[in-house]
Amino acid sequence: MTDQNTYQVADWNGQSGEYWVANQARLDAMFAVFGQAAIEAAAPKRGERVLDVGCGAGASSLALAARVGAGGHVLGVDISEPLIGRACALAPQDTPAQFRVADASCAELPEGAFDILFSRFGVMFFDDPTGAFAHMRRALKPGARLAFVCWRGMAENDWVRLPMGAIKGIVPPITPPAPEAPGPFSFGDRGRVERILTVAGFTDVTITPFDASIPFGEGRTRDAAIDDAVKIAFEGGPLSLVLADQSDDIRARASAAVRAAFEGLPGERSLMIEGAAWIVMARTPPS
Repeated sequence: MTDQNTYQVADWNGQSGEYWVANQARLDAMFAVFGQAAIEAAAPKRGERVLDVGCGAGASSLALAARVGAGGHVLGVDISEPLIGRACALAPQDTPAQFRVADASCAELPEGAFDILFSRFGVMFFDDPTGAFAHMRRALKPGARLAFVCWRGMAENDWVRLPMGAIKGIVPPITPPAPEAPGPFSFGDRGRVERILTVAGFTDVTITPFDASIPFGEGRTRDAAIDDAVKIAFEGGPLSLVLADQSDDIRARASAAVRAAFEGLPGERSLMIEGAAWIVMARTPPS
């Protein structure tokens, strides 16, 4: 296992996993529209078998299970034990979805077993994405469908760009990660995504932009919603990493700056902030 992959496993079984479990309902609500768009693109049918990669707390797996029905099957895999535990706790007893703690890039998977490979924001963290997709492809049937949603670039996503821009001049400049380093925005370059999938053995690759407003923060009043949005920004994502080792004074100044930036967003009981993603489709070669 590479150092990067070791880091991802540790993080999603530690700080990031705990954050997602604690905020599962609101985070799933924030990203639901993107997951639903990817599910519509995948077009699961009754009786089909789906592999859901990076399934998190299981929202996408359970939505897929509702589409494939009792005669179908969904296997949700994730490297995070806390998130898989949450998925199992939320799953109805009669669901055709099952959950497993596993790294889909190297886990033992049944060969030629699935009609669909699906992911909602779960495939941008592989240290070797080409190798990972080649490995997962072997679990798919000939002519099977790949459908996933991933973020475009950070600069196109206001939910990150806005708070990060607000703290410029308050927090010392940081070196941005390499564009292709594993992380939320590593699939921002559509040409790179197409190359990865083609080399991994997929065909008919299509990459379509999908934009939607994200409900960010919630409260009974607009002020409460803004306060909550600031709290979310400080607890998860790039902003939390940048501010982790900063003094209380800098954190207080950054909080005021981010709040001022959020005050310009529309919304009353939840702020609406723009997100930009790709809906990626492909197929395995026919037999």
